[in-house]
Amino acid sequence: MLFDVNAYLGHFAFRQLRHNTADGLLRQMDAKGIDRALVSSASAITYRNAQSGNEELDEAVRGHRDRLIPLAVINPAYAGWEDDLKICCDQFGMRGFRLYPKWHNYALTDACAQQLIAAAAEQHLLVSIPIRVEDYRQRSWLVDVPDVPLAEIVPLVKSHPKARFLLVNGLGYSRSPLGRASDQLPPNYWIEISRISALLDNELGQLLNNLGPDRLVFGTGMPFKYPDPPLLKLEVLDAPGEFKERIRGRNAAALVGG
Repeated sequence: MLFDVNAYLGHFAFRQLRHNTADGLLRQMDAKGIDRALVSSASAITYRNAQSGNEELDEAVRGHRDRLIPLAVINPAYAGWEDDLKICCDQFGMRGFRLYPKWHNYALTDACAQQLIAAAAEQHLLVSIPIRVEDYRQRSWLVDVPDVPLAEIVPLVKSHPKARFLLVNGLGYSRSPLGRASDQLPPNYWIEISRISALLDNELGQLLNNLGPDRLVFGTGMPFKYPDPPLLKLEVLDAPGEFKERIRGRNAAALVGG
């Protein structure tokens, strides 16, 4: 099984996205042998009200829930986020949410974010944090949004040991406490591999050695990115086949509950 934990539907305000409908994404998945995907709304990143993107996502995945598993985008700095979370979980059946602190102008240490993550831990919801949305060098002249520093993730996972964090679109973990088992962080976070190198400094191999095979998951970033590079990384990774199978899909399936 090949399970993509990092995919999107919808539009992005600053560039055209191809294959950004459910049918289009499924065609790309079929072409690359990807069985299932966690999807969230690309539109919700730049919508003033992220809930509108969640509503569009719920409609888009109807009839495809066996393969497309929706994640909400929740902005804890926006009034009424508690109602948004309840609707997304109770009515839409979403199993977690993504956070965009830099795009939505709040800090992960803010009381609203801490309250949301505590609620996620209590309800056993997955908290996904994209470290970046797109390459900073390709940003629009209208916005200046930096990546989420890994240094801001470290205290978050420490302070919420019962929460489950999925970190996507990141790299440099091997230079962070997140990538070093000796730092005694709780094993409550998983790392998606789409930006991590499998050659040169081989960060993927380092993380596999440091964290073990159960903490890494496959992702592509479609349709912001093409799926071929992470597929190639798995192919060239020097690891037992059993380890690769966990990264390909078994870890993700366990993370979302089946």
